[in-house]
Amino acid sequence: MRDIFPFPLLPLFLLVGIFYVNFVCRVAIAPLLPVIKADLGLGLTKAGSLFLLMATGYCSGLFMSGFVTARLSHRKTILLSAGVMGVTMLSLSQTASILGMYLLLIIVGLSAGFYLPSGIAILTDLVSREHWGKAMAFHELAPNLGFVTAPLLAEALLRLFSWRIALAVMGSWSILMGLIFLLFGPGGSHQGEAPRLNAMRSILTLPFFWMMTAFFIMSIGASFGTYSMMPLFLVSERGMSREWANTLVSLSRATGFLTLFLAGWIIDRTERKHAMILFLTLTGIFILLIGMIRNPRLTPLLVVLQASSAVCTFPAGFTLVSAMFPQSFRTLAVSLVIMVGYLFGGGAFPLGIGYIAERFSFSWSFSLLGLLTLSIIPLLLLVRSGERTDP
Repeated sequence: MRDIFPFPLLPLFLLVGIFYVNFVCRVAIAPLLPVIKADLGLGLTKAGSLFLLMATGYCSGLFMSGFVTARLSHRKTILLSAGVMGVTMLSLSQTASILGMYLLLIIVGLSAGFYLPSGIAILTDLVSREHWGKAMAFHELAPNLGFVTAPLLAEALLRLFSWRIALAVMGSWSILMGLIFLLFGPGGSHQGEAPRLNAMRSILTLPFFWMMTAFFIMSIGASFGTYSMMPLFLVSERGMSREWANTLVSLSRATGFLTLFLAGWIIDRTERKHAMILFLTLTGIFILLIGMIRNPRLTPLLVVLQASSAVCTFPAGFTLVSAMFPQSFRTLAVSLVIMVGYLFGGGAFPLGIGYIAERFSFSWSFSLLGLLTLSIIPLLLLVRSGERTDP
């Protein structure tokens, strides 16, 4: 068993569990949105703004996580994230005010943002460097499982309860996972580095930082951005039924479980930069083909291939960022990279896809996104992955 998983499984299972609930609490708003919209009388603009608010809160949480881990520890920060997330989801299930919902969704994003830098810090502390690729891939099972199961979970809860009770169930689940981590989760006793202006300025002046930021913008846009808009694209321009479109999107994300372990194996056996470029190139090509090809038989295959390749970009990117920065700066570097990446890739990209689709077509949106993804490959060729970057 040790040969198959050369790292401690229990801590990773607990981290994956908390990361999964953290992720589901955010993305499950999407399948619940039609019911929420009808119940609260939200217009399309207000409904779309809910995701922007969560993205803003999430980026703020990533930035503030360094201050939190400097006062607490990485372990306590994860407990804080799970607890605040749970209480906020419970409060969200009871609010009757649109303004209150806006505020609570910002806090949902904020609490979610506390987790990732501390989760990565604990993971890299518990696992030896030569196995980081496999461990990162294992950790990335959480969001991929969330992508697959969130619509199914939301639909199952809606068949039994109201959307408010569905949110309350998710909030209770987050609190429960926090308690389990409190009892059984090892590691994370060390504190992080509070963001210092000098340290932040040093990181922001590194060309490597901006290369990795560009990479994560495209990776998040190719993963979260396409996930957000793919069902609407398949229904409106490819003529699929809503049921088949949602099933296809769910199935396409399910294949990520297989490709993630393959990605970990490739990352640990090749240069990290080369693995990163390989996965991003494949993702860009498949997005481009989704926009260009209208064959009803090829479209489902391309959707599956695009989703499978997109998920592989994250362990490659996290492994390279973790290797290039010393431990004292790792939390801050990861926070800054993901903060900027999610703000644009997870916030601006879905809006951009919709904006272009409204004025031209979804085919144009996906084709341009594919070309944009491929356009940063020459930039990544400049990354020197064999050297550590010391700010």
